[in-house]
Amino acid sequence: MNGEIPMKEAHAASFASNAAGQAVSGAAKLAALSAGQAVAVAHVAAHQLGAAAYAIRAAMAAAPDDEKEHVRLREWQWQTDRLPEAIRDLVLDDQRLRNDICWKVFNV
Repeated sequence: MNGEIPMKEAHAASFASNAAGQAVSGAAKLAALSAGQAVAVAHVAAHQLGAAAYAIRAAMAAAPDDEKEHVRLREWQWQTDRLPEAIRDLVLDDQRLRNDICWKVFNV
């Protein structure tokens, strides 16, 4: 199957990750929600920003208060640097358009 899994299995993994997130708080909860979102919406491009936003929020939650903004920018840049060139402009445009519904974590 070329490393692919059926959506039924992907959704089961997503539900397990989300359930794990309900048992914890802070950065651990946000990291679990990020993983669950990434798996659940892999087939829906319009929802892909949620996982990235949760990951940024998890990094911020793990940082001391005086470093949260620096950590937000560093995580956003790390993610951005790994975008394939073929979709980079599309993703950055999507971030600009949907930053408000993604907790304003993207550097727009």
